[in-house]
Amino acid sequence: MAMNTTGTQTEENLRNSAEAAKDTVQAEISALRAKVETLMSDRVSPAVSRIVDRAENVAGDAAATVREQANRLSDTVQERPIAALAVAAIAGFITAHLLRR
Repeated sequence: MAMNTTGTQTEENLRNSAEAAKDTVQAEISALRAKVETLMSDRVSPAVSRIVDRAENVAGDAAATVREQANRLSDTVQERPIAALAVAAIAGFITAHLLRR
């Protein structure tokens, strides 16, 4: 009977050790989760925000450039309609020639 009590105590000690290890692992996971959340809010989110701001600025600049170039082209076509027709005809001829190949 003494052996059975020792076996039961050993089982209980193992259970307690396993429970303590589980609690330790859960605490470490919680600490890591908190560190990741802090890292995300302190470094990653601001970096992504800066990148988005830069992309928006570049897109806005590109749109403004396209509008400006379209206005210039429109002005040129209005000032020189025959030259514009000649350029369009040449471009069409070259495109047709390239597509036939």
